[in-house]
Amino acid sequence: MKVVWKLEKATVRDVYEALLAKRTIAYTTVMTMMKILEDKGYLKKQRVERAYLYRPARPRQQVVGAMVRDFVDRVFDGAAGGLLVQLARDGRLSKAERQHIRRVIEEMDE
Repeated sequence: MKVVWKLEKATVRDVYEALLAKRTIAYTTVMTMMKILEDKGYLKKQRVERAYLYRPARPRQQVVGAMVRDFVDRVFDGAAGGLLVQLARDGRLSKAERQHIRRVIEEMDE
């Protein structure tokens, strides 16, 4: 999704080449993942000559939110607190991020 968001529209080959520049990946893996993202409603495709051109189907924030909810449901049985605890324990949250989370939680309590 990040590649498609960055390019705004992309073929499977565009995404494959962008990912290949960072790591080894099979073309068929990229094709499969893009099909899954399309099936989930995150991407939409349009036939252009001999290839499909993919675009984001929804705004980035909606897609990220849906992906996070899906991840929390699958990995943490729907308990978002488990994800936050794991991130905090791993040291992945900066002081600024922790403060931001506190503010968001406090605003929700008001």
